[in-house]
This record gives sequence, C-alpha cells and structure tokens, in this order.
Amino acid sequence: MSKPIIMCLDDQREVLSALMKDLEEFVDAFEVIDCESAQEALEELETIEDEDGNVLLFVCDHIMPEKTGVEFLSELREESRFETARKILLTGLATHEDTIDAINRGDINFYISKPWKQDNLLKVIRQQLTHALIDSGQDHTPYMQWLDQETLYKILSKRV
Repeated sequence: MSKPIIMCLDDQREVLSALMKDLEEFVDAFEVIDCESAQEALEELETIEDEDGNVLLFVCDHIMPEKTGVEFLSELREESRFETARKILLTGLATHEDTIDAINRGDINFYISKPWKQDNLLKVIRQQLTHALIDSGQDHTPYMQWLDQETLYKILSKRV
C-alpha cells in the first residue's frame, strides 16, 4: 500500500521549498508532493488516481497564475475522491472577500497567512491529517506520531 499523500501548491519556488523543508518530518509516513501550479497539481492527481493513491491533505497558495488556490480547491470539492481530503489555504495577499470565497466555495478547512510560523503550521498540519485519516476510515494507528493527539481524542470521544 502506498503512503497517504500531502500535496503542496505554490507558484513561488522559494516558498514551496520552505514549505517542503518544514514538512520534512512527515516524509517517513506520508508522501509529500510539491507542485508549482494548479495545472501541474491536476496532472499529478491523474497519476495518483491511476496508482490508487490517497490524497489526505492539500496545502495551497491562493494567488497563483492561471488559476487561484480557491478556484483549484473549489474544483476538488466537486470530486468524490477528495471528499475527506482536508484543505489549507496558505496566502499573504488574499483580501477579505478572497477569504470568504475560500471558505464558501473551496470548502477550506484552515487558512494560514504568510509568512507562517513553523510550529503553528505543523500543529495545523497534524490536526488536519488527524481529521482526514479518521474521516477516510483508514486505520490511524500507524500514523500516531504524526497526528495531533488532542484532536484525535476529541474526534474519537464524540463517536463513543
């Protein structure tokens, strides 16, 4: 079985590199994929689908050429294969209207402003991965060290 996937999108290579560096601790358990555009991400998603891959989390910049992060994430909302995937919008230039649009159209689970603080980013990533694993019905126990234990406890205690 292949590793669950975290997909990161940002059109600025240096920002994407910083994001990938911050997520290095997840690479033992998750495949972390970086894309510089929505088009590249869509092509990668086709490959992932062909290989029966499972994307748990999208971390996406908003302001990108050709297609914004909100537009990209909104399109994903229409596909059942990403029904339980979590979405984080990462941006430094979004307006108030962009933020509202992201929540309403893109079904965004979390919004992080650039520049981010690494400890905050990692906490949010852990929380969102926890939700995604539980919502997808996958066995979360092999991933315990990468999950947010408080979030896990809250989710599981509601199910009892």
